[in-house]
Amino acid sequence: MDKKLFNQQVEADVRRALEEDVGGGDLTAALIPKLQISHAIIICRESAVICGRPWVMETLKQIAPSAKVDWYVPDGQQCDANQKIAEISGVARELLTAERTCLNFLQTLSAVATKTAKYVDTVKDTRAAILDTRKTIPGLRVAEKYAVRCGGGKNHRMGLYDAILIKENHIAAAGGLTAAYQAALRIADTVKFIQVEVETIKQLEEALQAGVSMVLLDNMSLDQIRQAVKIADGRCSLEISGGVTFESLRGLAETGVDRISVGGLIKSIQAVDFSMRFNEVPVER
Repeated sequence: MDKKLFNQQVEADVRRALEEDVGGGDLTAALIPKLQISHAIIICRESAVICGRPWVMETLKQIAPSAKVDWYVPDGQQCDANQKIAEISGVARELLTAERTCLNFLQTLSAVATKTAKYVDTVKDTRAAILDTRKTIPGLRVAEKYAVRCGGGKNHRMGLYDAILIKENHIAAAGGLTAAYQAALRIADTVKFIQVEVETIKQLEEALQAGVSMVLLDNMSLDQIRQAVKIADGRCSLEISGGVTFESLRGLAETGVDRISVGGLIKSIQAVDFSMRFNEVPVER
C-alpha cells in the first residue's frame, strides 16, 4: 500500500473510532475550563514493542490539532516497563477527549507487534519468515498488518483482491488442483502472487508438476513437512499454515520451510498496558 492510501486508511480508522467514542461530544471533558492548557505523558506499563504512532498523531490531529507531541520511543522499538513513550501538551479538554482513542490504538497494535517480535526471534537463524493472515479485526486490517511489520514479521496478502490463494474448496469447485492453477495463470499479471494450498504429499507432487511456485502446506505433521521440503528441493517456496503454536514454532522452522503464517499474531493477543498521566497543576492561557 502506498503512503497516500495508508494515510487515508489511518484517517478513516481514527474517524470511525472517534465517532463511536465521542459521538456528539465529551460531556466529562466539558467540566474543564475551556482555555486550560495541560501537559501529559504516555507511559507503557510493561516491556513491549511500541506500535501505533500514526493513529495517535491522527487522533490528535482530528481532536486536538494544536497539540505538541514529543516521541521518545519510535514504532518498532522495544521499551522497558514504565518507560515514557511520549509527551503531549495542548488544550486539556481536547487531550482528555483524545486520550482513550490514542491508548486503544497503542495497546492493540503494540500487542500485535510485541507478539510478532517474539515469534520472529524464535525462528532466528532459520530461513523461515513469520507472516500474518487475514484473521484480523474487521476494519483494522491495515493497522494490524502494519503492527506485524513493526514486530519484524511480513504480510501475507492484504485481502482477496491482491493475490490468489487456491484452497481446498477452490480446488474442488474448479475440478482439481491443476485446473484451478491454470485458471489462475490466465490472470497472473494482475495479482501479487499465486499460491496453492495442499493437504497431502500427493497434492504437493501434483502442484510441482503443474509448475506452482508457492505452496502452502496445510495442517501437515512434522514428518510430512520434512518430506515435503525434501520433495520440493527448492523448486517452490513452502509455507506452513494451521495449528502453529509458539511451542511448535522452532521445530517447524527447522524443517527448512520458507514461511510460517500464524493467525494468532493478530487474533490471539493481550493488550499492552498504557496510561496517559496529566500534570496535577494546570496551566491557563
